[in-house]
Amino acid sequence: MKIIILGAGLVGGPMAVDLAADPFFNVSVADINPESLKRLEKKQRVTTVQEDFSRPGAVKDLVAEFDFVLSAVPGFMGFQVLKAVIEAKKNVVDIAFFPEDPFELEEFAAKKGVTAIVDCGVAPGMSNILTGLVCHRLEEIYSVMIFVGGLPEIREWPYDYKAVFSPADVIEEYVRPARYVENGVPVVRPALSDPEFLYVPGIGTLEAFNTDGLRTLARTIPAPNMKEKTLRYPGHIEKMAVLRESGFFSQDEVDVNGVRIRPLDVTSKLLFSKWKLHENDRDITVMKIIVEGHAAGDRWRTTYDLFDRYDPSSRTHSMARTTGYTATMVLRMVAQGLYDRKGLSVPEYIGARPECVAFLLDGLKKRGIVYQETVKRIEE
Repeated sequence: MKIIILGAGLVGGPMAVDLAADPFFNVSVADINPESLKRLEKKQRVTTVQEDFSRPGAVKDLVAEFDFVLSAVPGFMGFQVLKAVIEAKKNVVDIAFFPEDPFELEEFAAKKGVTAIVDCGVAPGMSNILTGLVCHRLEEIYSVMIFVGGLPEIREWPYDYKAVFSPADVIEEYVRPARYVENGVPVVRPALSDPEFLYVPGIGTLEAFNTDGLRTLARTIPAPNMKEKTLRYPGHIEKMAVLRESGFFSQDEVDVNGVRIRPLDVTSKLLFSKWKLHENDRDITVMKIIVEGHAAGDRWRTTYDLFDRYDPSSRTHSMARTTGYTATMVLRMVAQGLYDRKGLSVPEYIGARPECVAFLLDGLKKRGIVYQETVKRIEE
């Protein structure tokens, strides 16, 4: 089967290597950045293609000869790239964190007869899948709470943070309003709001804040209370809030000595060197999913915990592993016919199929990524 990965960054690269290790796949990777492609040219069974995805017609022409597409492009171009892939009638797994509503493409994907699975990373992604699995078991759902964060193992002043994604995509988490559900009512709050502390064994105390990671769960899961929060080392919220409120994340152009510039572009350029996760930098991915509901006459709380570290043997960052391998296992699941739903799918649809979740968890476990499940009956 011929696979093409759109995006050769810190996540796209490991996805290519993972799929290329499977003799069933013939893997190509496309990107506009020659340096990103150069890193992959030395890998066995990976073909590289330089392409500008923003060029009209480029994506549709590029994917025409392939059987399956895996999209790992930046969020700002994710929706249009996904639409072009669907227009080309190609099955696709997408991890782009685009701001648009993916359900806008629901009818279009069904009409084209393709399987298009969106938001298929760690969170959103496995967070949705495991939430969907637990909710499938319950007769009534009371609440969903998700905490997730990618962190450097070694803290460095001033930000105590490193990014496996582009700074622009990370900054999006700090400016995009957070949508969640409270007492059955949709609520919109500013990103970085409602801070709280969470103790995580192996790291210590982290701070959590509202971000827009709940995504499609707010529409598909009938729980009266649902929220997703991002985890960072203490002190990060205040630094990002100061930058945001001072206009450094603004996309509105300002005049600087006769030159029109976007503050966001300058900020991204400056932060990239500070936030860049270098090849041997060790990182950690932490996630906690808590779902409460009612089944068989009792109230139950199911918790999934993830604590994953950089893999020194493959030199693969944890966030790239937990995000990218979720997508590659979902691709395998579709390629093997285990999941054959046509049209647009969000990850929680996969969660409603226990055999699919078992396939994913087994594949991730073989790659050293383990989700610990705890189920507890709650006295009412």
